[in-house]
Amino acid sequence: MPYTEPKIEKIYYSISEVADMFGVNQSLIRYWDKEFDIIKPYKNKKGNRMFTKDDIKNFHLVYHLVKERGMTLKGAKKKLSDNKENTINNFNVIEKLKIIKNQLLEIKNNI
Repeated sequence: MPYTEPKIEKIYYSISEVADMFGVNQSLIRYWDKEFDIIKPYKNKKGNRMFTKDDIKNFHLVYHLVKERGMTLKGAKKKLSDNKENTINNFNVIEKLKIIKNQLLEIKNNI
């Protein structure tokens, strides 16, 4: 069996990479970092934000509440502080349903 190079997972993502992932400006990432306690990037010696996969998941949750569901920042903060676990569970269900929908549409298109 031929040797295959193991896939290297990144530990940290730069603010520009995270902004590109979500199609938003870096200023929005900085702003939400200040506004939401669940987003806690590591800052290097230069003060650059370095995001982990958990930070990106939390940013995705905030993005879902604010951009996709249309909540205000105040409303999103309240929802996360009142019932974070339930909010995360609902978000995970929605994400899984989106994946299933895309798979079904792909099957439909291949028929």
